[in-house]
Amino acid sequence: MVTYVLDSSAILRYLDDAAGAIRVEEIIKGHLTGQASVVISAIHWGEVAGVTRKMHGRAGVDLAMARLFAFGFEIVPATAQRAVRSALIKFERNIAYADAFGVELASASPEHVLVTADYDLKAAARDVKIEFLPRK
Repeated sequence: MVTYVLDSSAILRYLDDAAGAIRVEEIIKGHLTGQASVVISAIHWGEVAGVTRKMHGRAGVDLAMARLFAFGFEIVPATAQRAVRSALIKFERNIAYADAFGVELASASPEHVLVTADYDLKAAARDVKIEFLPRK
């Protein structure tokens, strides 16, 4: 079974109904029907909350996070070991540290696919499977 690793850009595209939202919705439906699973790094989960707060205020955060939480995604904690592995990925691929957490999660198995709208992650495409959402 495919495990989709959603990063904050993918989740925000879904919440904002922006380019790629339909694809993220398909992934969520697959998760809800048991045809796939979805995992999200706690780092990306927090980024979604922060961006949503900036754009829609505190009430927007509460609404968006409750909606997402109801989907039953696995939110993977940033353990000490994951933090170190992510730091090494950041250094080796010259990507943002938060993005490295998504790459680190996607490296768990060949059935993991990182879903992102962040084209800066192309540098990690040789290491993990990445599905890029369309540009805005």
